Amino acid sequence: MGQATRTTKLVLDLGKRGQGGANTGKRTHLTETAALLTVARAFYIDFFLTHADKLAERVSYYSAKHLEMRERAISANELLTWAEVCTVATKDHPHPWPGWNFSERFPDLPFAYRRSVIKDAIGKVRSYLSNRANWEKSGKKKGKPGLPGASEHPTLYQGTCELSLEGTKVVDCFVRLKVYDGKRWQWVNYPVTSSRYFQQRLHDPAWDQQRYRCIKRIAKKQWLSGKPVAGERSNQQLWRHVRHMDEDAAHQVAHRIAAVCAKYPGCVLLFERLRKIKPQGASKSRRRTADGPTSCAAKSTRPHGRKPMLWG
Repeated sequence: MGQATRTTKLVLDLGKRGQGGANTGKRTHLTETAALLTVARAFYIDFFLTHADKLAERVSYYSAKHLEMRERAISANELLTWAEVCTVATKDHPHPWPGWNFSERFPDLPFAYRRSVIKDAIGKVRSYLSNRANWEKSGKKKGKPGLPGASEHPTLYQGTCELSLEGTKVVDCFVRLKVYDGKRWQWVNYPVTSSRYFQQRLHDPAWDQQRYRCIKRIAKKQWLSGKPVAGERSNQQLWRHVRHMDEDAAHQVAHRIAAVCAKYPGCVLLFERLRKIKPQGASKSRRRTADGPTSCAAKSTRPHGRKPMLWG
């Protein structure tokens, strides 16, 4: 399973066909796909509930940090591998457990969909077992957790969806999904819709300046003291977009710092103590926003000073 570095929402256009939306047949394919994945998810929920002891298993591992053998809870990836060995027929293990032959019940289900429903089932069953254990410890008679349901929005990984945006207009783009039409799996194109912010982001070669542009747009619609302009919206979508960019940049920097520290075990990472500036409403530091190319809000999130040093 991959790790997302940035999330972008592209909504399927399921409106009227005359307005560019998907036709009735394509919408039916989505319904059939969701229904089949719900049945497959229910299969693995029953499987993990039947073998609940496996989810509580502890495995031994060597800790490079503490230089000793330790124990931890079995991971979701290890549970996924174990579940596939027990339920999926392959060349290495051609005979799944009796009564749990997933390959026989869902012969043509793509492996990416199968792994997504296994991960969903692991999360649901673990949550249920944890809530039930807490309920039993509390001694209460009411509030007993119910069994986990199988209904869930499908999760599409690489191999079940394709999207190409190079050289095309986003408003005319299609996403290619692998869906079930009731008899077989096939690739189907679906129209997508997007906001103007994503279109600007997609075609903007200098994405590093996007944060400044967003705050500049907010400044045009809002007083520098922080009070909204009468008759205007409060720019919640723009501020949400700015916060997401800040969080994404912070995660990337933290990841790079951690990678450097991993190369030098036993060293201490030293940072310069930076003075925190907290401008208040209508202060000069906020009015300074319009003086330069960098806004006050952008300055407050970028520390000044020397780079962090490794001290061995």
